[in-house]
Amino acid sequence: MTEALQTGRSDDPCDAIFKALADGTRRALLEHLVREGEQNVVALTAVGGVSQPMVSRHMGKLKRAGLVTARRAGRETWFAARAKGMAPVAQWMAVYGALWSQRFAALEELEPA
Repeated sequence: MTEALQTGRSDDPCDAIFKALADGTRRALLEHLVREGEQNVVALTAVGGVSQPMVSRHMGKLKRAGLVTARRAGRETWFAARAKGMAPVAQWMAVYGALWSQRFAALEELEPA
């Protein structure tokens, strides 16, 4: 982590996930896939409210982050949410959740009764 702070670079998979989820349209598309299951680009265009090329671009970023899978069927590309895609973020949150819980518990011990 110190090296990442010094160089500004990191190979942490959480970085790609957080960058992919930083965009509201991508979050909405991913949420739709989680709720509705596998969808093609045409269906996602109707949901996303953006052009087909933009949906394809957003889905490419989600795929590179490991949050969706893509499969070709003829001329169509179908996308599905990848359940394990959020695992690095969940693990990161678990570590920091435990750390913050310890810190808050220590602060509560310092409070006068």
